[in-house]
Amino acid sequence: MLAIIAAVLFAIALVFDLAGVVFGRLDAVAFLAAGLLCLALELAGIGAGSTRSWRRSRL
Repeated sequence: MLAIIAAVLFAIALVFDLAGVVFGRLDAVAFLAAGLLCLALELAGIGAGSTRSWRRSRL
C-alpha cells in the first residue's frame, strides 16, 4: 500500500517539476522526499499487512 502511495507522490512531483508549480513550501522536492519516505517504510515492512504465517502450527 505504501508503495502505491509513493508512486502517486513521485507522479505528483514529476508534474510539479515539469510545470514549475510551487505551493509555498510544497514543491517537487517535498513530494520526492515524501515518496522516498513511503518507499523506505514499505521496504522496512511497515504496512505489509498480516504477519501470520499461512502454515498451521503444530501443537
